Amino acid sequence: MAQATVLLRVGVELADVDRGVYETLDLRVAQHPSESEARVVVRVLARCLLHEEGLEFGRGLSNVDEPALSLPGAHGGHALWVDLGAPSADRVHRASKLAERVAIVTDKDAQTLRKEWGSRTIHAADAIELLLLPRGFVDTLAAGLGRNDAWVVSLVEGNLSVTAHGESHACDLVRTTLAAFLAGDAS
Repeated sequence: MAQATVLLRVGVELADVDRGVYETLDLRVAQHPSESEARVVVRVLARCLLHEEGLEFGRGLSNVDEPALSLPGAHGGHALWVDLGAPSADRVHRASKLAERVAIVTDKDAQTLRKEWGSRTIHAADAIELLLLPRGFVDTLAAGLGRNDAWVVSLVEGNLSVTAHGESHACDLVRTTLAAFLAGDAS
């Protein structure tokens, strides 16, 4: 018998001082049976770090032609296309042609990412936003992920802090462009 999708609820008090964004979010996240807790954490963090009114989670892992998160555009396209992890260079290239803005939020190691993207031409790489999360930070949050969580997420001068289950975890968030990352200007 196939496993069912699990619906998670994450209440977030968001204080992104760097962008002047202060919101209370009630996120409902459908976790596909094959989706790891770490990927769910990256999705939730992406939703927080890129918060804009109307930004929504995609329909899931089985919809490979859609972004993990998106903000609808004025004319039916995507104002913002958000991918997670290490999407293929072809996917990133295509997304940059389909959407007004593209962002990638990842906890993958730099060497893997440079290997995937470095040898390919990616349209508008200098405009693609790249957010790099430390893998250990994501794993720590994933270990405590529950079906009904409350998080306090703050971002101040590039320092990301998440408080969940009475414990606070922090890391330095690297925010750069894909072109700068590939040129070695960011870790």
